[in-house]
Amino acid sequence: MRKLKSVIVCIALATISIMACKEAKKDNSQSDGATEAELSAPTPSVEDTKKEETKVLNANLATEEELSTIGLPAQTVTQLLEKRPFLSMGAFDTFLGEEVDKTELYKKVFVPFNLNTTPESDFKIIPGVGDRMAHEFEEYRPYISMAQFRREIGKYVDEEEIARYESYVFVPIELNSASEEIIKELPGVGNRMAHEFEEYRPYTNMAQFRKEIGKYVDDQELARLERLVYLRAE
Repeated sequence: MRKLKSVIVCIALATISIMACKEAKKDNSQSDGATEAELSAPTPSVEDTKKEETKVLNANLATEEELSTIGLPAQTVTQLLEKRPFLSMGAFDTFLGEEVDKTELYKKVFVPFNLNTTPESDFKIIPGVGDRMAHEFEEYRPYISMAQFRREIGKYVDEEEIARYESYVFVPIELNSASEEIIKELPGVGNRMAHEFEEYRPYTNMAQFRKEIGKYVDDQELARLERLVYLRAE
């Protein structure tokens, strides 16, 4: 009888032990599953942070809210919105006056330079661009696309630095020959406007461009867009 009781106790203990092991495995499995889900989930924070660090506002396109986050006084932001578009970086620089720390401000907001016409000395206004890089910017003219700019300047700096430079420059497009993809590289030009640029080809003069594109945008935006394009002389 005692032996039978001992056997029953042993079986009971073994059963409890087995069930405990199963629960432990189940808990571990659930824990591992949660960990795998976390590991497999997108983790864009590092890349997003880098993109945020390289982002420079376009003074002609930034919203009031965006401009208010970069340290400009509210009155200056109001005046900036009223006076734009600035048709050159020089005009924007003059607007800001001499009381602003431009070295720091131009890390946050800028009016992009035309890569094909800007004097080499002016490129040095771009934060982090010294004599050598300003020379390289000029060396590879004329640029026909931003892809060419990335390829040539990529010989000297990494992709992150190129991405930063791209906020400060643009390549003007030839209205009658540029592809839609190249047109969309222009600051503030999206799918719809790129389509309209193409729609009215061939352009015979800039007056035609102003007439046709003026159907879709106001005079201020038309003036901004006009500085981004040109017509090849016949």
